[in-house]
Amino acid sequence: MASNKSDYVFFGELEQVVLLALARLQDRAYGMAIHRDIEERTGRDVAIGSVYRALDRLERKGYVSSHLGEPTPERGGRAKRFYAIESPGLSALHKSREMFARLWEGLRIDPEVAG
Repeated sequence: MASNKSDYVFFGELEQVVLLALARLQDRAYGMAIHRDIEERTGRDVAIGSVYRALDRLERKGYVSSHLGEPTPERGGRAKRFYAIESPGLSALHKSREMFARLWEGLRIDPEVAG
C-alpha cells in the first residue's frame, strides 16, 4: 500500500498520549483530568506543565480546541479550561496508528534477545 508523504503524521509521544486521553475523556477533559488519565494508564509520572504545553501545541496545530467552563466555588470562583479533540486531531491519530501498524507489520522482536 503506497502512501503519500502528506499521509504521515508525526507526534511526540506525549502529544499522542494527550490526544488519546482527550478522546477517552470527551466532555470531562480538563487539565487535571487529562493529567490523571495519563498517569493512571501509563504508570508514568508526567509534569502537569508538560501536559499543558502539549495541549497548547496541539491547539496551535488545530487538533484541539478549548473553552472555559463555568466558575466554581471549589476553585475559588475560577473556571476550568475544557479541551476537545477536533476532526483534524482524530484524523491525525488514526493516521499515526496506521503508520505504526505498517511499521510493526511482519516484525518479530524478542525483548529477551534485544540488546
